[in-house]
Amino acid sequence: MIRIGMLSYWHVHAEDYTRQVLGNPDTEIAAIWDEDAARGAAKADKYGVPFIASLDDLLAREDIDAVVVDAPTNIHREVMVKAARAGKHIFTEKVVAPTYAEVRDIVSAVKEAGVKLTVSLPWLYKNMTKAIQEVVNGGALGQLTLARVRLSHNGGIANWLPEHFYSLEQCAGGALIDLGCHPMYLVRRFLGMPESVSATFGYVTGREVEDNAVSILKYASGAVGIVEAGFVNSHSPFSIELHGTEGTLLYGFSDGKLHVRSNRDGGWSQIELPSEDPSALDQWVQHVQNDTEATDNIEIAVDLTRLMEASNLSNRSGRAIEISELQ
Repeated sequence: MIRIGMLSYWHVHAEDYTRQVLGNPDTEIAAIWDEDAARGAAKADKYGVPFIASLDDLLAREDIDAVVVDAPTNIHREVMVKAARAGKHIFTEKVVAPTYAEVRDIVSAVKEAGVKLTVSLPWLYKNMTKAIQEVVNGGALGQLTLARVRLSHNGGIANWLPEHFYSLEQCAGGALIDLGCHPMYLVRRFLGMPESVSATFGYVTGREVEDNAVSILKYASGAVGIVEAGFVNSHSPFSIELHGTEGTLLYGFSDGKLHVRSNRDGGWSQIELPSEDPSALDQWVQHVQNDTEATDNIEIAVDLTRLMEASNLSNRSGRAIEISELQ
């Protein structure tokens, strides 16, 4: 049994991961820490486990094997480096950290300690992503020339997001770094890493973080990646478009299905979706048990931080940011 310390309930998905931990036959919650002591104590009471007010004290406990990190983004580096050095395996909410420098520190600490790290990148393991990758690998689209992924909701105008999700200090951004993470790592999956990133943010509700965002990824091949995210859009369906020299793929939109049209076949065809992979958290448990590494997951997570940092810098500076600029 893997005994887990839950590190904070700051993130809106912390309860989701709690349910996953409780639902996995090989994991259990052993203790809870939270930077908000009242919130942490309430969660500990809810789940019948100890609340540990000191992070250092929790990490020193021998009855804790691993941690799930849902702390504010701006303290991810501090929390995860400490956890790694304490010998605890780490599952974390995206993004791993706000900057490339910080994520390198975390990954370095993980490697030095020999613990297992996995990042919550859930759309990587969904059935539609598997099916899309099979279409791309099969050559039906030819050389990819454009990828566009959009994910948006009305949290900023319907006011169902927690207020701290609009804190620039804690989140290091708004709609793009939170919701836009998913389109960003999907475009990264389909097209790879770009040469440069140009981003434009909108502030519809007047908060200190963006609630409307587009990031454009430029590739040496001439391909273009488009990442769209927002907190101010009602009834905006999740959507993926891939276009290439031989065909087009559409997923989501109004019907939630996967459609492909290729010069090979002529008309549009609907692609059946395969079964989904295990969740990122369940994969993490398997890595801990089998002494394997989440190599692909970590590589994409590191690249995600680079792309988010470049997008933030681009919006602030009003220019394209070369990926090679990031230190």
